[in-house]
Amino acid sequence: MSVSPHRSDATAPRGPDDLYATPPPWDIGRPQPAFLALAEEGAIRGRVLDAGCGTGEHVLMAAALGLDATGIDLAARALRTAEEKARARDLTVRFVRHDARQPADLGEHFDTVLDCGLFHVFDGEDRTAYVGGLRSVLPQGGRYFMLCVSDRERGAWGTVHKVTRGDIQTAFSDGWHIDSVEPSAIELSVAPGHVEAWLVTLTRT
Repeated sequence: MSVSPHRSDATAPRGPDDLYATPPPWDIGRPQPAFLALAEEGAIRGRVLDAGCGTGEHVLMAAALGLDATGIDLAARALRTAEEKARARDLTVRFVRHDARQPADLGEHFDTVLDCGLFHVFDGEDRTAYVGGLRSVLPQGGRYFMLCVSDRERGAWGTVHKVTRGDIQTAFSDGWHIDSVEPSAIELSVAPGHVEAWLVTLTRT
């Protein structure tokens, strides 16, 4: 995640790298269970882009499946950690310091885009730009899988916008088919252990 849940009473980070000055609670050292289940089901295919990849667990998960995997994030500190993990695991991946709101600037297309904890940071024009960018890098039939904090979550999570089903329907009303919106969770390394989330599956039309 390039920017993700933090308690509202915590000191606000000054920039992306500040989120990784110490291991953040969403960085659990392994893939989120919801995304791991998708991988085990064979739902993650082809060229994979992880938007807001953080320290790279989902990019590495895709690479371990033999997939061409790229992660983008603005946090250079997180990307250095991701590259160290890739070397330690002997996996071939690509990490790029890049603004996830502008994936089209990569000049590439992907079959699958993963988003764990990024969509819910954006609203307004930023959200519109992000979704438009996703649409530009996914060809017809491409899949987008998203984990975002949902409005079922009762805790306060700082800069995160708790996402409703209506928010998802509005954001992806043009050029997408919403395949499913399922209750899920983003696991944390600290109490309460997880945050309520939506697991969203969309297909580019």
